[in-house]
Amino acid sequence: MLLLLGFSFLAGLVTPLTPCIWPILPILFSTSALGKGNHKPLGVTLGVLLSFGVLTLSLSTLVHVFMFDPNVLRIVAVIVIGLLGMTLVFPALSSRMEAWVSRLSSIAPHPTGDSGFIGGFLSGLVLGAVWTPCAGPILAAVATLAATGKVTGEVVLITAMYVLGMGIPLLIFAYGGRIVVQKTRFFSAYTTQLQQFFGILMLLTAAAIYTNTDTYLEAQLLNAFPGVQTSLNQFEQNDALTKQLNSLRGNLSQQTLLDTSGVFNANMPSPEITGITNWLNTPTPLTIARLKGKVVLVDFWTYTCINCIRTLPHVTKWYDTYKDQGFVVIGVHTPEFAFEHDTNNVAQAIKQFGIHYPVAQDNNYGTWNAFNNQYWPAEYLIDANGTIRRTEFGEGSYDTMEQAIRTLLQAAGKTISMPTTNVADTTPQTQLSPETYLGSARMQYEYPDGNTGTVSKTFPASSPQLNSFTFEGKWDVFDDHASAEAGGALNYQFYATHVYLVMKPSTPGTSQQVKVLLDGKTIDPSVSGADVINGMVTVDQDRLYDLVNLKNTPGVHTLRLEFPTSGVQLFAFTFG
Repeated sequence: MLLLLGFSFLAGLVTPLTPCIWPILPILFSTSALGKGNHKPLGVTLGVLLSFGVLTLSLSTLVHVFMFDPNVLRIVAVIVIGLLGMTLVFPALSSRMEAWVSRLSSIAPHPTGDSGFIGGFLSGLVLGAVWTPCAGPILAAVATLAATGKVTGEVVLITAMYVLGMGIPLLIFAYGGRIVVQKTRFFSAYTTQLQQFFGILMLLTAAAIYTNTDTYLEAQLLNAFPGVQTSLNQFEQNDALTKQLNSLRGNLSQQTLLDTSGVFNANMPSPEITGITNWLNTPTPLTIARLKGKVVLVDFWTYTCINCIRTLPHVTKWYDTYKDQGFVVIGVHTPEFAFEHDTNNVAQAIKQFGIHYPVAQDNNYGTWNAFNNQYWPAEYLIDANGTIRRTEFGEGSYDTMEQAIRTLLQAAGKTISMPTTNVADTTPQTQLSPETYLGSARMQYEYPDGNTGTVSKTFPASSPQLNSFTFEGKWDVFDDHASAEAGGALNYQFYATHVYLVMKPSTPGTSQQVKVLLDGKTIDPSVSGADVINGMVTVDQDRLYDLVNLKNTPGVHTLRLEFPTSGVQLFAFTFG
């Protein structure tokens, strides 16, 4: 227990150094450094620590028992911070406010004998209520236990040590700012202008909180300094501390896993959404920290992945059904091929698949790496306390995932009366031909060598074996794709019902045709994929093309593609 208390103190000590607190530091500085009262910084700091500590332990109880909307705290913050900003901009209003605080000070006990403490304390209460820190393992464990009503003496003591550690640098910063302002001759000469500057800053902050722009700023800071949070929390990830945390919440883990019929297969703090290049379907970026109180599904996907495409109808239906009950989906689009970085392509796919939830472009694999993910698709279901409770890699298990969603929403205080969704499960039930890459970096099914390497050469005509392909004619093979010159061909012997191929034209904005043959004949319309018309597929976009549809009758067949023109880029086959 002593080890856990010591690490809790250290975790609190470094918390003010994380990017999540940087947006409120100017407000903390101006609130404590300006105005009357030498003990105002102490009041601000104590207010922040008290509201943060109390709400950490009790906010979930307030939400569950009183159906309390946590967003009310943000509205209060907008009003108070905006009012404080107005008092700094307009001196006359400041005089009236100081008179009111003086009267309050005469009836409220305070340790200093000046009104600055009370004013600072009230300001700190507001800041502590709306600030959401970047939670490490210790704080995440406390939040989980608090949200499930497991607030023991140990949990309170751990929280107190965390708050104590956090208070030291905040107090140094608050008093340091006041000393700088009072002792620096330059600031002394421009006190009025300095007050008005910080007043405008506070008004802008109030507007940012009201419009949720503060979440955008926080996300941008996390993206700009992705290693800061990881480095500061790294010391919390040692084996001894992990063992004590598991012991602290061990009974909770056992109970939650057993009481819900085995639908949960994970119990660990969620990483943060980080390194995002662009957000679609949302006016502001999202973070796991800001979504506390909601049930969140993080879905890793990419728009040319057939396995992802077969999963999307279920994910979109869950979102449309449960979004009004506090359910949020974040589609993390992590590209597999270079052209999937293009925002316009992703936006077109969002429209095509009817995706209404926020989509994050993870072009630099920031969130992918934060979650230590390895799969498309991959789903991480996060409860209202920021804890990952279920993971699912690949297709299938949709009924179980929906049961987990409903259970976590009910645990968050929601009444779920609507029936479960009814979307057909199209996951293949038989062993099909494997996903086949045509670029040399991941090529393994070329016949007869397995991998051609990165080459430009003429291949002789030959027949592939089952689950392999052959090039024919002149081909250029690159790391991630292969491209035929005019007159080239590709043969693939497969076992499946559906055949899909990721392709793109040689030049953006142009179109090229590819002839499709099945078992030596131009493919019949009765078994043609949706993108094949009269035996030809027109490649005019960077996407997945549907080539063969055997109408639920899988079998062994040979697909042949012929290229009348040069330059069509082929990336990967997938099968269904």
